[in-house]
Amino acid sequence: MKKTILITFLGMLFLTLTSFDVHKFYVALYQVNYAPEKKMIQITTRIFVDDLNNSLAKKYQKKINLGSDKETEEDLTLFKKYLAEKFYIKVNGHAKPIQFLSKEMEGDVLVCYFSIKDIHKINTLDIYNAVITEGNSEQQNIMHFNVLGVKNTLLFSESSSKGLLKY
Repeated sequence: MKKTILITFLGMLFLTLTSFDVHKFYVALYQVNYAPEKKMIQITTRIFVDDLNNSLAKKYQKKINLGSDKETEEDLTLFKKYLAEKFYIKVNGHAKPIQFLSKEMEGDVLVCYFSIKDIHKINTLDIYNAVITEGNSEQQNIMHFNVLGVKNTLLFSESSSKGLLKY
């Protein structure tokens, strides 16, 4: 219970500080909702764009400009490639493709929207999230889940990039 309160507090703190130019927190938030009527999982991410661009630049050895006027189609392609490698969700033990829908900027935070389609029932979610955490020991990825009214939160870091939820 204390851990959930702490994680929620950190999440709220992250949201209130996203309008400043400089940040000292290395936190990304993910909201994962199951919409049974649409048979899909909907995912929203909130990631500090400078941290993301730095991670992408380090990995691909190329300057990346996501969220700026200088953003190129190649930047977006590399971002999608990076996410496919560093973030996945297995539903009931089966890897499902995560479809990128769109993105937008809110201050210095990149907000991205994804979906996983054709999900008829969820028994387990096996999550891997190493976005920005590899090579940045301070980065934490907080994932909030809402599946059939059951709410869970998982914390991912450099030392812990996998999680399992059972329903």
